[in-house]
Amino acid sequence: MNAPHSEPKLFTWEFATDPYPAYAWLREHSPVHRTTLPSGVEAWLITRYSDAKQALAEPRLSKNPVHHSEGAQGKSKTGIPGERSANLMTHLLNIDPPDHTRLRRLVSKAFTPRRVAEFAPRVQELTDNLIDRFAHTGSADLIHEFAFPLPIYAICDLLGVPREDQDDFRDWAGMMIRHGGGPRGGVARSVKKMRGYLAELIHRKREALPDNPAPGEDLISGLIRASDHGEHLTENEAAAMCFVLLFAGFETVINLIGNGVYTLLRNPEQRAQLQGSIERGEQELLDTGVEELLRYDGAVELATWRYATEPLEVGGQRIASGDPVLVVLAAADRDPARFDEPDTLDLSRRDNQHLGYGHGIHYCIGAPLARLEGRTALATLLHRLPDLRLAADPADLRWRGGLIMRGLRNLPVEFTAT
Repeated sequence: MNAPHSEPKLFTWEFATDPYPAYAWLREHSPVHRTTLPSGVEAWLITRYSDAKQALAEPRLSKNPVHHSEGAQGKSKTGIPGERSANLMTHLLNIDPPDHTRLRRLVSKAFTPRRVAEFAPRVQELTDNLIDRFAHTGSADLIHEFAFPLPIYAICDLLGVPREDQDDFRDWAGMMIRHGGGPRGGVARSVKKMRGYLAELIHRKREALPDNPAPGEDLISGLIRASDHGEHLTENEAAAMCFVLLFAGFETVINLIGNGVYTLLRNPEQRAQLQGSIERGEQELLDTGVEELLRYDGAVELATWRYATEPLEVGGQRIASGDPVLVVLAAADRDPARFDEPDTLDLSRRDNQHLGYGHGIHYCIGAPLARLEGRTALATLLHRLPDLRLAADPADLRWRGGLIMRGLRNLPVEFTAT
């Protein structure tokens, strides 16, 4: 689709369906663009790849909302809904060095590549169990029946949430991603319930923690055990950390799976190549393919909030101290100055340093887990439901509201029942 000739309207339902023409216009005509968001907050949108990469690593762009020039009312309209009232602000998305450095180092000791790799069989088991529930029916809503429950149950298992409590987490998480579609105040109530539960669970695990870690120890126990020069996470920090791992760790995967399947169904030649590669037991095209799906229509549309701590210049534009800045990852990852034929899906694309998981010190710590879940989900779906097809007109599909994430509300599909 071609970019509009005049300045596009942002954050409408039409824009949400396909924001890429508007982003193409902004990249060309107003790459660092001042706009008023639906919440009423004024912010800068950064859309070119080179500017985005600079901004993501810029130390003068703080993650801490205390630097926002607006008063308390303006601050309450930024960040994750409900986190402020639930006292969950001390996590990696809201802090700067040196606190960020300390917390990230502690979390990295618990959230290791080895722990993620050891978790792969459980992700495969969850994936198969969910597909088993609808494979015999011949149709499904892949968001509600597959893409949503998979990362919820996976992150609950990884954290060490008991199985009997995981459906509560599913309910709370469902409320959190409705982005205004549920009852008034429902998000804040769900976040408070989740925070209270996590604090109690962390306390119970701390009291019962054995001297030495057992094989396959859960992530919450690992967070409690991790120390940096003798300094441990406080229970409040641990609760905030578990909360953001849940929040960032499930919605990004829902969207990776949902957007990924939708993109493949609309690009049948690319989908057929990937399906053939999977059936031959090959891994390479699946690996590059997931990266390309993240670049082409990724799970995170805008990076989380940043605030200028002093006047600075980005892309030739002067940004005042206290101004909020939003890096538009979806626009940067379609920048023709960085990617050849950026609006074309190429699952074998090798030169693909996309920004889908960020850049710099705030690069997503859960990216290896998200990639594992995305690869497992896509490979298993295409293998077990080889004639998977869209069961709705693309024009009838709706995208969830909300500023940061990009994902479908539903994805109806059909296939031969097994």
